[in-house]
Amino acid sequence: MRTVTSFPYPVTEEEHRWIPLPDGTRLAARIWRPVSSDDDPVPGVLEFIPYRKRDLTARRDSIHHPYMAGHGYACVRVDLRGTGDSEGVLTDEYREQEFVDAENVLAWISEQPWCTGRMGMMGISWGGFNALQVAARRPPGLDAIVTASSSDDRYGDDVHYMGGCLLSDNLSWASTMFAYNSSPPDPALVGERWREMWHQRLEHSGLWIDEWLRHQRRDDYWRHGSICEDFSDVECAVMAVSGWADGYSNSVFRLMANLQSPRKGLIGPWSHKYPHLGQPGPAIGFLQEMVRWWDHWLKDIDNGATDGPMLYTWMQESMPPSTAYHERPGRWVGEPSWPSPHVQRIDHPLAPHRIQKPDEDTQTEEIRLESPLSVGQFAGKWCSYNAPPDLPYDQREEDGGSMVFDSDVLTERCEILGGPVLNLEFTVSRPVAMVAVRLSDVNPDGRTTRVTYGLLNLTHLQGHDKPETLTPGERYRAHVQLNGVAQVFPPGHRIRVALSTSYWPLAWPPPEPVELTVFTGASSLQLPIRPTEEADELPTPTFGEAEGAEPLHTVQVRPGEQRWTVSRDLVEYESALEVVKDLGVVHFPDIDLEVTRRAYERYRWVGNDFRSVRGEIEWEMGFARGDWRAETITRTVLDSTTTEFRLHAQLDAFENGRRVSSQNWLREIPRDHV
Repeated sequence: MRTVTSFPYPVTEEEHRWIPLPDGTRLAARIWRPVSSDDDPVPGVLEFIPYRKRDLTARRDSIHHPYMAGHGYACVRVDLRGTGDSEGVLTDEYREQEFVDAENVLAWISEQPWCTGRMGMMGISWGGFNALQVAARRPPGLDAIVTASSSDDRYGDDVHYMGGCLLSDNLSWASTMFAYNSSPPDPALVGERWREMWHQRLEHSGLWIDEWLRHQRRDDYWRHGSICEDFSDVECAVMAVSGWADGYSNSVFRLMANLQSPRKGLIGPWSHKYPHLGQPGPAIGFLQEMVRWWDHWLKDIDNGATDGPMLYTWMQESMPPSTAYHERPGRWVGEPSWPSPHVQRIDHPLAPHRIQKPDEDTQTEEIRLESPLSVGQFAGKWCSYNAPPDLPYDQREEDGGSMVFDSDVLTERCEILGGPVLNLEFTVSRPVAMVAVRLSDVNPDGRTTRVTYGLLNLTHLQGHDKPETLTPGERYRAHVQLNGVAQVFPPGHRIRVALSTSYWPLAWPPPEPVELTVFTGASSLQLPIRPTEEADELPTPTFGEAEGAEPLHTVQVRPGEQRWTVSRDLVEYESALEVVKDLGVVHFPDIDLEVTRRAYERYRWVGNDFRSVRGEIEWEMGFARGDWRAETITRTVLDSTTTEFRLHAQLDAFENGRRVSSQNWLREIPRDHV
């Protein structure tokens, strides 16, 4: 990224500003705006997230908010109620209170003398979610948003229940917020009330995973905040962004297909990162694109921001399997709309161990499979943060426990764009079952790179809101939607689809091992084929070099560590995946603060005993300045029987080395067709 130090507008920064809410709560804000806005008001841009503006996101914020302020915007970064230095308590994600607070913050911004009253919202992940959610409420003055790495569907396309299957990231993410919610405000800003505010959080933020596990089907809890319930609620302009290594690329397709308001979509090769910080590369000049978006919608500048294709995607070239990539070779392609008129959905019937050509004769035969619990240990994260090695590894070992179908060796280049679908006719041996489907690129030497995948809880054939137990031996049909992707399969390679009856630890397995019988001939793989000759006549973008303002200076006091370890004990047959995400100790010289963050995750199982599956996550958070030190240790453990989930959590908080709070949670939650 190129650092920019000179902007069209000199910038002033207000490091801390209280924003009062109608109920008396005050939210902590940091504001960057042009110096000239004192006399010449500018539009406002809000980022509203729970990740601590003063420290945890301070460096990232310093790259993009001053940049946009230097191009004529008042950028307001606000900690959610109960997070960072804001007052109150945060008790869950995307609650009604959060949306009301956002509307009040927007109203406050619009009333400031430095604001024209026209506003945008932006954010990645949580901030991308609430930008969409608030846009659906149509508050006055909100004319445009930029939503990155977010979803319109909180149940089926978020960290919780992919295809109705419980993701282990549900546990991982809940544990992350468990740790963040236990963190104190900064006494240097909030004064002597810091301890009172901290203990309010410790005592009342709650254990979010408890709530999430009590909603295992798509009910009103998940419908709230899912704008896919009524896309017409959104009337402002929407720029939607994600990456193929991210967990949220599917929503960009749906937003382009279903919104009626002005919209643009962008999907690159990136993990869960803003595109100007994009990894795997290439990163792009995304801040320039945002400024152009704001200029058009908030300043009425006719700059071509809405011209060209509706959707730009990075068409990825074939790469050998790796748990991390520095860069993904490829090219940008544009689509005039979505669904694209250039993408042809082609059905390929399945034969025993073969993906047939569309015009081949088919016969129905039975193939049976019961996968070992080890299938999935090389799946990587549901959502990559480009924290190596969190991408899927060579799939050959996974394929050994799967039902595999290969195409013939390709004689021509094949490109796909969109979400493949596996149409499956099957029976199962148990009343609760799932299927994991992986689409892979097989190199001539046999190395196998997972391209995309999909999960489906087979009890959800009638919908995620009304699961029904399956009758063993009865024939059913399912349509397994795989995640969208743009991928090249070169000549000499093969396309592979592999099915497994479990995919642990990416997803929680069914209560018992299941034998799946697939009827070939009656089953098929549908590929979204994008012919290049006609489609590549569309204009493609030329993005500028990634730019940003000078990052906030920090000092790495203790180095961090990233580690993934797969282990197998061939005596006791215990296997485990251990993940260390240690960011070390970072010093913020401008506020003389040291921050410690370390997470340890362990997912284990014994042989093929489905009752042995267990996830355990421990977080350490620490904040220190001079003779003040506040630390928390959180631990969350989830295991299960055939009929219930068992949850155990602990929270210990320390002030200057002395434990000041200790809590324990024990919960047993019935399994609901999961």
